[in-house]
Amino acid sequence: MAYWKDYYTPQTVEEAVEILARYDGNACMIGGGTDLLLEIQQGHRPKMEALVDPTRITGLDQITEEDGYLVIGAGVTHTKIVQHPLMQQHGTCLVESCGVIGGPQVRNVATLAGNIAHALPAGDGTIGTLALGGEIQVAGPDGIHWFPMEETFIGPGKSTVDTKRMMIARIRFRPTGDQEASAFRRVMRPQGIALPMIGMAARVKLSDDVVESARIAIGPAGKIPFLAVKTMSFLAGKQPTADTLAAAAETALEEVSLRTSPHRASAAYREEMIRAQLPKTLGKAVERAQSGQATPEGVGA
Repeated sequence: MAYWKDYYTPQTVEEAVEILARYDGNACMIGGGTDLLLEIQQGHRPKMEALVDPTRITGLDQITEEDGYLVIGAGVTHTKIVQHPLMQQHGTCLVESCGVIGGPQVRNVATLAGNIAHALPAGDGTIGTLALGGEIQVAGPDGIHWFPMEETFIGPGKSTVDTKRMMIARIRFRPTGDQEASAFRRVMRPQGIALPMIGMAARVKLSDDVVESARIAIGPAGKIPFLAVKTMSFLAGKQPTADTLAAAAETALEEVSLRTSPHRASAAYREEMIRAQLPKTLGKAVERAQSGQATPEGVGA
């Protein structure tokens, strides 16, 4: 049974957008296809007249340094992110989050752009990118523009980026610098694939012995990938002691919205995992910021 009629591999971003416009909502962007094709097959998405694959567009399969950012093209797979030295040192939480998605076969074809476009509250790569302060470059009928990633999420699996008319061309974030680092942890339930029960990522910048700033993302912790703004504010200006990090977890629990999932975990279990694991995630980011050394952990687990 055919789930689409035409399959395009455009050579430019502009050509990709033009193809989408030509089909007027009956075509869709595809990254690795690891989510999209299953959703079409299982009837969760309608069949498409055409799929538009951006992985042949020159430069979109690369990770580059541009204007003080690390830039990830739409065709970059999770495996490429995991193996890239600059990402390992300066985007460690993203390496750790991409490194637990599916198995090696999935990571070899699945893309970060596709993970973000799906806008799932528990998307591992999305959580890692959100903690790093990621921005996305969106190409569509109105041109090509950069947006803070968190501004594009509007509901579970829903984004302002309409993949039938737009594409995420690139993702970027400022690399961690001196006295700054990140970390990611995921609690998962192996069920054929490793389903995330709760995941969290943190980026911490120190100034001498206090937290200058922090970004914390948790998922699923609401209807969209969640940025723990109150907890980030709580940490600013405090020494990152064990008591402070434990208090940060309690602050996070005051602002998250947890639910019980019959296939993943209860809300009560997720609450306990945030209480237990968020201090460890923050502590690892602090440790890396203090030492200047960042070796990703748990990749491939």
